[in-house]
Amino acid sequence: MVYFVGAGPGAVDLITVKGARLLQEADTVIYAGSLVNPQLLHNCKSTCDIYNSASMTLEEVVALLTENTAKTIVRLHTGDPSIYGAIKEQMDLLAENGIEFEVVPGVSSFCGAAASLNAEYTLPAVSQTVILTRMAGKTPVPEKENIRSLATHQATMVLFLTSSLVTQLVDELIAGGYPKATPAAIVYKATWPDEKIFRTTVGDLATCAQENHITKTALIIVGNVLGNDYELSKLYDKNFSHEYRQATNQPKG
Repeated sequence: MVYFVGAGPGAVDLITVKGARLLQEADTVIYAGSLVNPQLLHNCKSTCDIYNSASMTLEEVVALLTENTAKTIVRLHTGDPSIYGAIKEQMDLLAENGIEFEVVPGVSSFCGAAASLNAEYTLPAVSQTVILTRMAGKTPVPEKENIRSLATHQATMVLFLTSSLVTQLVDELIAGGYPKATPAAIVYKATWPDEKIFRTTVGDLATCAQENHITKTALIIVGNVLGNDYELSKLYDKNFSHEYRQATNQPKG
């Protein structure tokens, strides 16, 4: 059985209970290089075969996944494997070979970054939409999903795999409609022991990244949810009725 396990954003105690148990039981673990905290591998038993996939091709990874399906095999991906995890191509090849697999979700780094920033991505009257995306680089993105187009929504935007392209990113964000004064943040290695947080604005993003030597392993968050102006939630408003509570200014009955 092959398990695609989300390792979480970095902190060793942010892997799920199920993910940690599978690591302890695994006969083989193939982990995603520098993206996964190596301390997680300390949970593996002494007889476990451990492989770093950083230098491997898809074919080499799948060969290991199909080598001995009588064993418990964990493919350990960073964050949640469904986000930039490149698992679809692996699952399809396993299915073609008749090999059973299961995906175990994990805490994504964008959730870890929000926790580190003490931020809520969906503030009433500010933003009710979160866009998870990336700049086009060596890997292109669909034209209709370019940053300039997405920026027109003025929603909360979380950018993966973009910290080496910040200058171009700023140009696209501004061209799409974000004012230069829009709050922004760079979170380097969210939840890892060496995490770094830099709060800035869209206009100063590139300077902030350059001055702090941020070129990889960082998320960029953009949006007014990083500011201080918002409306209180209706969920706990004493003047708002819902299924479980009646507004205090309305008669009972």
